[in-house]
Amino acid sequence: MDISSSFHDPALCRALLDRLTLEIEELGRPVRFMEVCGTHTVSIFRSGLRSLLPEGLEHLSGPGCPVCVTHDSEVDVFIRAAEKPDVIVTTFGDLLRVPGPDGRSLKHAMAEGARVQVVYSPLDAVKIAAEHPNDTVVFPSVGFETTAPVFAGALMTARKMGLSNFCIIPCNKLVPPAMRALLSGEGGTAGKVDAFLLPGHVAVVLGLAPFAFLAEEFGRPAVVGGFEPADILSALCLMIEMLRRGKPEVRNTYTRAVSREGSPQARRIMDMVFRVTDARWRGLGNIPDSGLALREEWKQYDALERLGLALGESGHIPGCRCGDILRGALTPDKCPLFGRTCTPQNPTGPCMVSTEGSCAAWYRYRGV
Repeated sequence: MDISSSFHDPALCRALLDRLTLEIEELGRPVRFMEVCGTHTVSIFRSGLRSLLPEGLEHLSGPGCPVCVTHDSEVDVFIRAAEKPDVIVTTFGDLLRVPGPDGRSLKHAMAEGARVQVVYSPLDAVKIAAEHPNDTVVFPSVGFETTAPVFAGALMTARKMGLSNFCIIPCNKLVPPAMRALLSGEGGTAGKVDAFLLPGHVAVVLGLAPFAFLAEEFGRPAVVGGFEPADILSALCLMIEMLRRGKPEVRNTYTRAVSREGSPQARRIMDMVFRVTDARWRGLGNIPDSGLALREEWKQYDALERLGLALGESGHIPGCRCGDILRGALTPDKCPLFGRTCTPQNPTGPCMVSTEGSCAAWYRYRGV
């Protein structure tokens, strides 16, 4: 079905919902699907799709919010960097309020005198470095494969401009290894997820091949989907059809933006600056080969080495169940803090801080 010109058409969405209901009925058993993209999380809640899904189809939010999966120890080191003299920490706005294990955030550090500036792009941070040659400008590099090429490009720009005072804290993470960890039992949800709605933005960079193991090794259908209601419904119909036929594959319904091979140029830029390394994930712990570190020839731009900092053994935010929610082991409303002491106005954990967090989406669009 061609959905390219009518993503919001109620008649099309109704037809897709009817088709989805029939597919579930013919399958004859309940299905849990997981999305691993914060934009999908918000879209599913905001459009009302979650409340319209047919009986027997359950939606789980996975580790798809980049701010949410940032580990406590990483947040802690961001704050410690901000407290250093002659340092300016530049950051995206949604990271500003993410609390560390002691409840403090970059916003708290800012209120206490630290120099923290919100920017819209790493290139804005490069500009600040050019304007403040006597300060070290630090950018916490968080996000998935979609933002890593942008950070790599910013470092290339800084080198071209001869700026030695710009550096990053490399904390980018890779989505496919986290999905493998979930299904291998390391994340505790191996038997709970029947199919995956794959992240469209990440797939723009990676293409389909890095997700092939989902079907080949674990027998899970996986579909790259767009972000409009008809996009999501079309992807769900295809994944249930594959379950019904017993032929799991990795498929793409977001063809207007995602190609099978992804973006070789973006990957090339990323690979020029970064190398694959282990990474810490909130809720999932340490996952092998799931993060990015600077290559040796770019080590001079590593803020941890420059400032004499290291990721430590940190505690966890008391009472916060964000890690369980990111694994799909718990829905936000089952967290004892949700809607009580934890709200978007006074968030306890990152899943409520970020606009892409499942707790924030649940709170805002479920009428709490």
